Amino acid sequence: MELRHLRCLVAVAEELHFGRAAERLNLSQPPVSLAIKELEEELGVALFERSSRRIAITRAGEEALRDARAVLGGMESLRRHAKDAAAGLKGSIAVGFISLPAYTFLPQVLRDFNENHPNASIALREGITEQIMADVQSGRLDIGLILQPAEMPPTLDSRGVQKDTLILALPETHALARPGSVALERFASERFLGFERHIGPQMFDAIVATCMRRGFSPRMFPARQMNTIVSLVSGGVGVALVPACVKALHREGVVFRPLKGEKTHVDTLVVWRKSDESPLLKAFLALLPRLRD
Repeated sequence: MELRHLRCLVAVAEELHFGRAAERLNLSQPPVSLAIKELEEELGVALFERSSRRIAITRAGEEALRDARAVLGGMESLRRHAKDAAAGLKGSIAVGFISLPAYTFLPQVLRDFNENHPNASIALREGITEQIMADVQSGRLDIGLILQPAEMPPTLDSRGVQKDTLILALPETHALARPGSVALERFASERFLGFERHIGPQMFDAIVATCMRRGFSPRMFPARQMNTIVSLVSGGVGVALVPACVKALHREGVVFRPLKGEKTHVDTLVVWRKSDESPLLKAFLALLPRLRD
């Protein structure tokens, strides 16, 4: 028994027509018919019932088909694993990330990477921009998904992967939590929850600048994680200007409203060491979204 016998079995079983099966395999019909005949003789069973008008797979044929698919799938897996090993696509890659990508593109990227590279593993570490960037520099992480830093170290390369518009998160019981856009200046007396500047300088500066354009300086209440910020809003501690992707949290007790007359954006970047030529790194980067210039 050879692999060609199994390929012919699968093709004929799926097409239920020798001519179409041969066409699918880029063969003429006689070799396909011969392969099925040889397989039936070797197994000692009829795999198909033939008539002048149609063919049908037998119960023995269905069992053989299941095993043939498993063997061919295993061969394809073996081939892919060997190619990955030869290309350096084995081993592990360490990825640090802030919370924002987890609400949008990161889950799909991880699924695609695991499917495309089953011999590789991913170590995930959630953190803040400052620590992630330091860990990428030191080699503790291979890739970081971070907020735009105040300064990019010369040893790191980067590109944008996500751009978000700031929106207002407020308690659903707030007197101004009506549907539609909100005038930010009406919240001038509120406590604004947000990152400390060293955690996300671009976001901190964007929040302050947005409020200043509306005629007030925000009274900031610092927090280190987006989940914490939204939880505090839910608890009535204050309001927050957050990236629009945070709506994916669906936190009970919080509503999200666009800002009237404002379109402020914050960027998420991917960073990696310029000296890192790892095929796994390049494979992961290729799956990340790319912002248009």
